[in-house]
This record gives sequence, C-alpha cells and structure tokens, in this order.
Amino acid sequence: MIDSPNSLVIETKSLSKTYKGVQALKSLNLKVKQHSIFGFLGPNGAGKTTTIKLLLGLARPTGGTASVFGQDALRDSVAIRRRVGYLAQDPRYYEHMTARETLRFTANFFFSGPKAAIEERIQETLGLVGLEDKADRPIKGFSGGERQRLGIAQAQINYPDLLILDEPAASLDPQGRRDVLEVMERLRKYTTIFYSTHILDDVQRVSDTVAILNHGELVAQAPIEELLAGSGSVVYQVGIRGDGETARQALASQPWVIAATLKTKNGTSLLGVTVSNEEAAETELLRLVLADRTVKVTEFGRQKYDLEEVFLNIVEGGGNGK
Repeated sequence: MIDSPNSLVIETKSLSKTYKGVQALKSLNLKVKQHSIFGFLGPNGAGKTTTIKLLLGLARPTGGTASVFGQDALRDSVAIRRRVGYLAQDPRYYEHMTARETLRFTANFFFSGPKAAIEERIQETLGLVGLEDKADRPIKGFSGGERQRLGIAQAQINYPDLLILDEPAASLDPQGRRDVLEVMERLRKYTTIFYSTHILDDVQRVSDTVAILNHGELVAQAPIEELLAGSGSVVYQVGIRGDGETARQALASQPWVIAATLKTKNGTSLLGVTVSNEEAAETELLRLVLADRTVKVTEFGRQKYDLEEVFLNIVEGGGNGK
C-alpha cells in the first residue's frame, strides 16, 4: 500500500511505442506522485491515449518500462486494474436506469459483502459527486455535467488508488465544468487523479502538476506553479500609481537588475524588472520603488504566465520545460 506523500503512483522509464514503423511515444519518463491531480496535456495525436493503454497493460511497449503502484504495468496489469478507476471521454449508460441503480450495478462487480454495506458505499459516492438529490431519477434526464459526475462516481465506487479520467470536462457548459472540477478537488484526499484534457483553464485551476506531450515526446513536466512562473530570467512586476520613471531609473542602476521597463495606461504604471538575483530583488526592490514618496504600489510579485501561453510556446515554439 502506498502511504508516503512522496511515493510515486506512476513511473515510466524510457517508455516507447511504435505502431507499424511510426513512433507514437518516444522515451517517456513520467512521474506521478500520490494524491496529486496530474494534468496530462498535448495536441491530438501527441501520444496521450497510447500512454494510458501502456499504463493499464492494454498495449505492449516497444521499449522501456512502466510501473503503477510499483508494479510492472504489463506483467501485473490485472492486479493494477483492480486498483484503478477509469472514466472514458463519452460515458454511456442505460438511460432508463437511475444513478443509484447504475452505481449498484457497477458495485456488484467489486463487492460481495453485506447489502447494507454496499448501499452505504453507493450513498457515500453519490454524496462525493453531488448527486444525492438526483439519485433516483432516470439518467435520460441528466445534464452533461451530471452524466460526467455519475461517470466519476462509477470510476470511484471501488475505492481506487488511481483515477484515470479522459477529458472529464469536455463539451460541458461553464457550470458543468465547474461542478466536475469541484468533484476532482474533493477526491484528491482519497485517490490520485491522472487526467488528459485540452481545456487549459481547467488544468490551471485544479492541477498541481502538469506534463505536456508533443509528437510523442515529453516536452515539459513540472509543478504548475513552476511552469507558470516561466523559465530563464526572473521577472518581477510592480504596479504603481503615479510617475514611475524615477523608480525605473533607480532600479535600472542596480547591479542585480538586468532590465527595467515601464508601461503606463490610464494613470496606472507597470514596472517590469528582470533580475539576476532573486534574494536581492525580494529584499531591495520594493524599498527602491517606495523611496519615491509620490508613488503608491498597487501590486507586487513575480511574473506568472497563462498556461495557454506556456503551452503554445512549448508546443509551437519547440521550447522545453523541466
């Protein structure tokens, strides 16, 4: 049983897959920690589905290895799948059945204990995904978001140590997406979530770690905060009211400042300060700006990037993350 917060639920080493002479996956080295929400990104055809098949032992690797729960994904695939819950991108149901009946049907594949215990688990799972009030209504009347939440409930019914979700919020309206993301956040304390998606805003909202595939190759893997902080030079942003030119000149003269720029719009200025020494910047930067008593600071922090910007830069620009 995995119980260390730093334990790896998934680990691949130089994992590769070739189909009919076409390399779908190239030397993949992936690490997914326990209780993380791991966003697995990439354009269509990047190799995401191939990776999932290899992790579940549904395809044989051409090279390298994959382990789940420390077990070999190919040799121990049956044992691994007993501990995994899976949600397909477009889950299908018997429309005349209710959510409770659907979960009862699914639970019977996993549990053989007392009926009362099974019903308790079903009720608990309905609560986890927020479907208590819809539990006894036919699925044919469910919205897209409710269907996805029911799919997550089915995947979660057997207390899995790993949930693999394929585009869990695809084709949903904003409310449906919000509801699904909230369910994922609630489930974090019970399981590890590994999910593929193309909705970058969702990844930025709920994921703690992100990996990006492009043409079968891992081009970025990092905690989301690290990825959004950008790479290369460190840039701080200071929002100020007033004339910031004096502050800009004071900063530009510092030995730890590479560049200082000033943009002004509607009476508000934004200083962009590229630094070579983060410690010096955190100690001195604000003091230098506030030395000019004619300005007021409205914001201060290290520059962050939008995930879409980072994603497109890596995928289209050929950049590499960590």
